[in-house]
Amino acid sequence: MHNARGPVLTTRKENFVQTSEDLGKLLLRIALGVLILFHGVSKLLHGLDAVSGAVAAAGLPALVAYGVYLGEVVAPILLLLGLWTRLAAVVVAINMLGAFALVHYTQIATLGVGGGWALELQGIYLLTALAIALLGAGRFSVGGTRGRWN
Repeated sequence: MHNARGPVLTTRKENFVQTSEDLGKLLLRIALGVLILFHGVSKLLHGLDAVSGAVAAAGLPALVAYGVYLGEVVAPILLLLGLWTRLAAVVVAINMLGAFALVHYTQIATLGVGGGWALELQGIYLLTALAIALLGAGRFSVGGTRGRWN
């Protein structure tokens, strides 16, 4: 790497910190991408009946149900690849907000059987997506660290 004064030397500690940050970003992307993709594959195999019912009950157009494929199939694949990562994470976050609003709204202020928040899994998905949207893809990605959406 160079700057106006010549080559920029980095220390082993700086390299270690950067590598560990990039590995952390990769781990977040893999965890969220794989786990959300399972939901999407299930919907590809079994259809959108439950989602369509929730969308219809909310008075929204039926086409809105197909947005689940963006949030649970396309976006997780992009997260796994590290391509348009920030945008993909925002799509997952929007998808989770939709799930809260359309499916889980009665559970928002309830505790689960084990004593934790009834929606802790959905909450973790939402917050992880927001973290990825803020952090970006990292070095270990198809998109690399360049570009507005990585």
